[in-house]
Amino acid sequence: MFDETTQYGLAAGDRAMRPALARGFRRCCPNCGAGPLLRGYLTLREQCNVCGEDLTHARADDAPAYLTILLVGHLMVPFMHWVFVAFRPEPLVLATIFCTVCVGLSLYLLPRIKGMVVGFQWAKRMHGF
Repeated sequence: MFDETTQYGLAAGDRAMRPALARGFRRCCPNCGAGPLLRGYLTLREQCNVCGEDLTHARADDAPAYLTILLVGHLMVPFMHWVFVAFRPEPLVLATIFCTVCVGLSLYLLPRIKGMVVGFQWAKRMHGF
Protein backbone atom coordinates (compact mmCIF):
# COMPACT_ATOMS: atom_id res chain seq x y z
CA MET A 1 0.00 0.00 0.00
CA PHE A 2 1.38 3.41 -0.95
CA ASP A 3 1.83 5.75 2.02
CA GLU A 4 2.65 9.37 1.28
CA THR A 5 4.92 10.61 4.07
CA THR A 6 7.13 13.60 4.71
CA GLN A 7 10.81 13.55 5.65
CA TYR A 8 9.96 12.87 9.32
CA GLY A 9 7.90 9.78 8.55
CA LEU A 10 4.64 11.60 9.23
CA ALA A 11 1.56 11.36 7.07
CA ALA A 12 0.63 14.50 5.18
CA GLY A 13 -1.06 16.96 7.55
CA ASP A 14 0.37 15.44 10.75
CA ARG A 15 2.61 17.44 13.05
CA ALA A 16 5.68 16.14 14.88
CA MET A 17 4.97 15.53 18.57
CA ARG A 18 8.47 15.61 20.06
CA PRO A 19 9.46 19.07 18.74
CA ALA A 20 6.08 20.49 19.80
CA LEU A 21 6.52 19.15 23.35
CA ALA A 22 10.11 20.42 23.53
CA ARG A 23 9.08 23.88 22.33
CA GLY A 24 6.22 23.88 24.83
CA PHE A 25 8.60 22.98 27.67
CA ARG A 26 10.76 25.94 26.65
CA ARG A 27 7.54 28.06 26.72
CA CYS A 28 7.86 28.85 23.03
CA CYS A 29 5.36 28.70 20.19
CA PRO A 30 4.72 25.05 19.20
CA ASN A 31 4.71 26.00 15.52
CA CYS A 32 7.91 28.03 15.07
CA GLY A 33 9.70 27.67 18.43
CA ALA A 34 10.82 31.31 18.31
CA GLY A 35 7.93 33.33 19.74
CA PRO A 36 6.97 33.31 23.43
CA LEU A 37 3.96 31.14 24.27
CA LEU A 38 2.97 32.81 27.54
CA ARG A 39 2.13 36.46 28.13
CA GLY A 40 2.51 36.21 31.91
CA TYR A 41 3.23 33.39 34.30
CA LEU A 42 0.40 31.17 33.01
CA THR A 43 -1.53 33.38 30.56
CA LEU A 44 -1.39 32.23 26.93
CA ARG A 45 -0.86 34.72 24.16
CA GLU A 46 -3.62 35.00 21.60
CA GLN A 47 -1.17 34.51 18.74
CA CYS A 48 2.54 34.03 18.21
CA ASN A 49 4.49 37.27 17.72
CA VAL A 50 6.82 35.63 15.19
CA CYS A 51 4.78 33.28 12.99
CA GLY A 52 1.23 34.46 13.75
CA GLU A 53 -0.04 31.03 14.87
CA ASP A 54 -3.47 31.41 16.47
CA LEU A 55 -3.23 30.14 20.06
CA THR A 56 -6.78 31.03 21.17
CA HIS A 57 -7.91 27.44 20.59
CA ALA A 58 -5.65 26.02 23.32
CA ARG A 59 -7.57 24.76 26.36
CA ALA A 60 -5.11 23.52 28.96
CA ASP A 61 -7.58 24.01 31.87
CA ASP A 62 -6.53 21.92 34.91
CA ALA A 63 -4.28 19.38 33.16
CA PRO A 64 -1.00 21.23 33.91
CA ALA A 65 -1.82 21.48 37.62
CA TYR A 66 -2.72 17.78 37.87
CA LEU A 67 0.39 16.72 35.97
CA THR A 68 2.60 19.00 38.08
CA ILE A 69 1.22 17.54 41.31
CA LEU A 70 1.67 14.02 39.96
CA LEU A 71 5.26 14.65 38.86
CA VAL A 72 6.37 16.54 41.99
CA GLY A 73 4.77 13.94 44.25
CA HIS A 74 6.46 11.05 42.47
CA LEU A 75 9.82 12.82 42.59
CA MET A 76 9.72 14.06 46.16
CA VAL A 77 8.14 11.22 48.15
CA PRO A 78 10.89 8.64 47.48
CA PHE A 79 13.55 11.29 48.05
CA MET A 80 11.91 12.35 51.34
CA HIS A 81 11.77 8.72 52.47
CA TRP A 82 15.45 8.23 51.65
CA VAL A 83 16.46 11.40 53.50
CA PHE A 84 14.40 10.43 56.55
CA VAL A 85 15.81 6.90 56.69
CA ALA A 86 19.43 7.89 55.96
CA PHE A 87 19.78 11.06 58.06
CA ARG A 88 16.89 11.03 60.61
CA PRO A 89 16.38 14.83 60.65
CA GLU A 90 13.97 16.51 63.03
CA PRO A 91 10.40 16.41 61.65
CA LEU A 92 10.15 20.21 61.56
CA VAL A 93 13.40 20.47 59.60
CA LEU A 94 12.28 17.77 57.17
CA ALA A 95 8.88 19.41 56.66
CA THR A 96 10.39 22.87 56.16
CA ILE A 97 12.95 21.73 53.62
CA PHE A 98 10.63 19.51 51.62
CA CYS A 99 7.73 21.98 51.62
CA THR A 100 10.06 24.65 50.27
CA VAL A 101 11.46 22.32 47.61
CA CYS A 102 8.00 21.09 46.60
CA VAL A 103 6.65 24.63 46.21
CA GLY A 104 9.73 25.74 44.26
CA LEU A 105 9.66 22.73 41.96
CA SER A 106 5.92 23.16 41.39
CA LEU A 107 6.33 26.84 40.50
CA TYR A 108 9.16 25.96 38.10
CA LEU A 109 7.31 23.10 36.38
CA LEU A 110 3.78 24.51 36.11
CA PRO A 111 4.30 26.93 33.15
CA ARG A 112 6.54 24.41 31.39
CA ILE A 113 3.98 21.63 31.67
CA LYS A 114 1.28 24.04 30.49
CA GLY A 115 3.46 24.73 27.44
CA MET A 116 3.78 20.99 26.84
CA VAL A 117 0.00 20.52 27.07
CA VAL A 118 -0.50 23.30 24.50
CA GLY A 119 2.21 21.74 22.31
CA PHE A 120 0.47 18.37 22.54
CA GLN A 121 -2.85 19.92 21.56
CA TRP A 122 -1.21 21.73 18.66
CA ALA A 123 0.51 18.57 17.38
CA LYS A 124 -2.72 16.55 17.58
CA ARG A 125 -4.78 19.40 16.04
CA MET A 126 -7.10 19.46 19.03
CA HIS A 127 -9.56 22.28 19.78
CA GLY A 128 -9.38 23.89 16.33
CA PHE A 129 -5.62 24.06 15.78
